[in-house]
Amino acid sequence: MMPIKTALLTVHFRSLSAAALRVAALATLLLASGCYTTPKPPRIAEAAPNFVIQDADRKVDLAEYKKSGKIVVVNFWATWCPPCVEELPSLMMMQQQLGGKVTVIAVSIDEDADAYHSFLQQHNVNLLTVRDPEQKSPKLYGTTGWPESFILDRNGVVQRKFIGAIDWTSPEVMDYLNKL
Repeated sequence: MMPIKTALLTVHFRSLSAAALRVAALATLLLASGCYTTPKPPRIAEAAPNFVIQDADRKVDLAEYKKSGKIVVVNFWATWCPPCVEELPSLMMMQQQLGGKVTVIAVSIDEDADAYHSFLQQHNVNLLTVRDPEQKSPKLYGTTGWPESFILDRNGVVQRKFIGAIDWTSPEVMDYLNKL
């Protein structure tokens, strides 16, 4: 059998088990799916799409916050998402530490209103939250995973996109937000 060669690797398929082949195929697929084919992720350096969400508790119109002169972090999340729950304390702490510079809008995709409200109470969530069970706003942003966050500058332009949980109080993130 002819080996397949790449610049860094030669693989002899006879020496790999079926399980190893499946793992290699899955790893290749995951790596390829996380890559962008354009020089920058979609929406970066573009005006953030506006949305209006009305749930039982409040109405959030992103256009109003974009006019505030503050940095806006739009965070798409869910109560049933472990990485979302993991990142929530640092998101709240970041907003508290940056005071009037940053507004976080936490858009929950939860379908169950009772579970959503219970979660907010149990975790003492002090962010501006709104529930979008039909996921209209995440669709505007092309969001497919949770959590996914977008940082809008003071002019409402998307400057950064984070996929997955991050530590919002890390020196790198805090420095970036302070300089924005």
